[in-house]
Amino acid sequence: MHNRNNPTPVVKIYGEQSSKTWKQSFILWRELIPAYLGPTIMAGIGGFITADKVLQIRALTTIGGSSLLIALFMGLWLLSRRPRKQWFVRAPRLLVTLAFTISGALFGLLTAWGLETLLPFFLPNNHYLWLSKVQFDFPLSSAIACATMSWRWRGTLSK
Repeated sequence: MHNRNNPTPVVKIYGEQSSKTWKQSFILWRELIPAYLGPTIMAGIGGFITADKVLQIRALTTIGGSSLLIALFMGLWLLSRRPRKQWFVRAPRLLVTLAFTISGALFGLLTAWGLETLLPFFLPNNHYLWLSKVQFDFPLSSAIACATMSWRWRGTLSK
């Protein structure tokens, strides 16, 4: 910008947009960190308080790992959608989060059931101790991952 009396350009230090209108973009790797750490830390604290070593290991593996995997797939799916014409862009943020959370829990329940049913069928001589806990870990961690990803993704969209 030039001033008539002063021929040197004036550099604006501050942007013209206010900070309220700026929305942070949805970057997948950055969103995966809380999707893994949230369930892992919550379950790890529970295992630490109750001195349950199995829960501490499950916190890092079946709880945190499945949450990370579901969050990755959901984040890739959300990034591939065209957000202008989808129902989850027009709907309220809380409703979108609730719908994705319920669908994530149902998907986790279906995955746990399939794993419990098919793994002994394909590998009948192996007994998996962790398989009995999957029916609780997968639906819960999938619901947490879907809630985290949908809430954060929906917050990046401008109305």
